[in-house]
Amino acid sequence: MNKQSEPNFPDIQLGSLDELWFQVAGTVCNLTCEHCFISCSPQNHSFDFLTFAQVESALLESVERGVREYYFTGGEPFLNKELVRMLQRTLDFGPATVLTNGTVLKSEWLQQLAATENQSQYSLEFRVSIDGPTSEINDPVRGKGTFDRAIQGVSLLSEFGFLPIITMTQTWDDSQNANMLNQFRSVLQSHGYSRPRLKILPRLKIGAEEKRTKGYQDTERISHQMMEDFDHNQLLCHHSRVITSRGVYVCPILLEEPDANMGNTIAESTRAFKLKHGACYTCYQYGAICTNSSLTRASPLTQ
Repeated sequence: MNKQSEPNFPDIQLGSLDELWFQVAGTVCNLTCEHCFISCSPQNHSFDFLTFAQVESALLESVERGVREYYFTGGEPFLNKELVRMLQRTLDFGPATVLTNGTVLKSEWLQQLAATENQSQYSLEFRVSIDGPTSEINDPVRGKGTFDRAIQGVSLLSEFGFLPIITMTQTWDDSQNANMLNQFRSVLQSHGYSRPRLKILPRLKIGAEEKRTKGYQDTERISHQMMEDFDHNQLLCHHSRVITSRGVYVCPILLEEPDANMGNTIAESTRAFKLKHGACYTCYQYGAICTNSSLTRASPLTQ
């Protein structure tokens, strides 16, 4: 397709930099989930680990940018040996959230983090990915034995006073949502998590998920008309950026898209972004799915 025939997709401006993300483990993960939208695995080193110095430098710059909260993701963030130190430093600046699969947690790490949070004015959240209330639902997607290991991780978090948000990527029909949530509450309560926090997320049909099922159709794109009177805050790219080993990206979903690299610095990353990707359409449908925000329309956070 030549330039003259390319569809004219809408742009979105960075309204304010409210959240700053850190791709601390790059694309390295101890699991190889069949629906991972950036195809993370033990062998995927297309994005490398961030260093403590890189994170601290971005934290210092974030102050003048007005950043209000921080997210740590990967890959699996806890594979980065400096993560605990990074989180401890981050709690000097604002609240932090770690997105983890929960299978590699250690008591000594959580003990240190709990002590730091108790002394900080800011909160530390954990989001644990478990894609179903049973091993029969979760393990075919995330790997054999991962359900039991993740549940043990949730129990460990609860033991140290954390109340993790359990996120489930929906691989079942909408009619099953209430049943899945009820089942999951019972399972978590039986493992010592008395007031589970649950959130259902939509599938992102890119990366490994595109190979598992199918990718986006040409019709699944955002148009100028769709953006009329639309609340731009529903889109992560309107209020976030992501620090990676290869530069600053527009969001944590589009790391495999060259145009999502917004520059080498936060200052360079503030330019507008063209909403031309299928994953942008999913965010349009369901809201800022990557954050803990109550604006998320995929499935309201339930307690």
